[in-house]
Amino acid sequence: MDNVGCDKRISWPCHCSKSRTAPRRGSHLMARGRKRRFNPNIPGHIEQEALPKGIYWENGRWYMHEDHPDGGRQVKRTVAFRSARLSELHAIAESRLRGDVRGTLRYLFDRFHEASEFKELQHDTQKDYRRYADTLANYVRKDGSKLGGVQLEHITTPVVQRLLETFANGRPATRLQQALPPTPSKANHLYRYLRRTLAWGVRHGYCKENPAIGVLQAKEAKAFRMPTPDAFEAVLQFARERGALKPHTKGSFPSYLPPVMVLAYSARLRGIEVCSLTDAHRLEHGVHASRRKGSRDTLTTWDAHMTEAWEALLARRSEICNKPGRNFPIPMKPEERFFLIEQTGNPIVKSSLDSAWQRFIPAAIRDGVIKSEERFSLHGLKHRGVTDTEGNRGDKQDAAGHVSSSMTDRYDHELPVVKPPRRR
Repeated sequence: MDNVGCDKRISWPCHCSKSRTAPRRGSHLMARGRKRRFNPNIPGHIEQEALPKGIYWENGRWYMHEDHPDGGRQVKRTVAFRSARLSELHAIAESRLRGDVRGTLRYLFDRFHEASEFKELQHDTQKDYRRYADTLANYVRKDGSKLGGVQLEHITTPVVQRLLETFANGRPATRLQQALPPTPSKANHLYRYLRRTLAWGVRHGYCKENPAIGVLQAKEAKAFRMPTPDAFEAVLQFARERGALKPHTKGSFPSYLPPVMVLAYSARLRGIEVCSLTDAHRLEHGVHASRRKGSRDTLTTWDAHMTEAWEALLARRSEICNKPGRNFPIPMKPEERFFLIEQTGNPIVKSSLDSAWQRFIPAAIRDGVIKSEERFSLHGLKHRGVTDTEGNRGDKQDAAGHVSSSMTDRYDHELPVVKPPRRR
């Protein structure tokens, strides 16, 4: 009777050392009200008595119950297939309890975002990649499950191809899936992010192969928002009027917008390339454009408009740095002295320029400067600049820094003037 406290049949807790046996892995998941019945359909390599709680076998797959996103009855979510080992099933069950599912697509995204390769990317690129990851991980499949919970070994090339085509062509709403509009450009962005993430996973041992290789991308319409000459001049004048107002007053906009517009048009620059301009880019004969996207650098000779825009940015920078009470450090190297700076003295990033532009253009439409259908993007100024370049197609290609003529075809919208054929 002295050892009655150590009898495992007694329900009250025991504190003697003899009853402290090491719990078997997954034992905290094994507690259940009744014992599982033997299922002859379960794969033979699985020890049925050791199955974790909450994982069931049916129709050639392992599944778990999950709350329906719209409420109501629970739905069955596939977590593994016939080849899964018992240890993998335990890992899945344990990860579900922790909210961290190893070996899934969502898990790969999270690990990639923690990697040094991701942290070395531009801030805007990181922001876009996180948005792409959420879109892919929250994609609802036919059975109601989310793509982010799928094991990487089940992401195949046909799966990636169908996924890309679904985003590119759209899909109607079903009982479990929301409708998706056709977005070919978005589909390609998602695909390129997925391909890069899977390639990183292969290099770091998270997946065995990259199923995104060999997938055919969607065809995108050559959409652009290039201003007409009249719309460009009207908006430029509006930007000068609003930029002359006292900062942070009603109706005012940043004074750097007019020179940015002029440089983007005259030097055929992207927004990020304008933000990257420094004292080192000002040369005697013109502006040295350090281009992105694989384009060649160019030197655009000075004209009156470019000189005025450059001097305006220089005067603005001097005014900010020389305000009383401010002591901004001025870099010694010309390549570190940016022309576009915030009131704090820090360089203006592309996202800040985009935000200012997205506030400015709707104001121009509200004030009747341009119509809503005449709205154009900041990048559309490069389209306008390439189109207005004098000379033949080769001259325009050199001016834009394009490596191939196909790139120039996307930016040159001038209608060729040709002679009729001469009868023989």
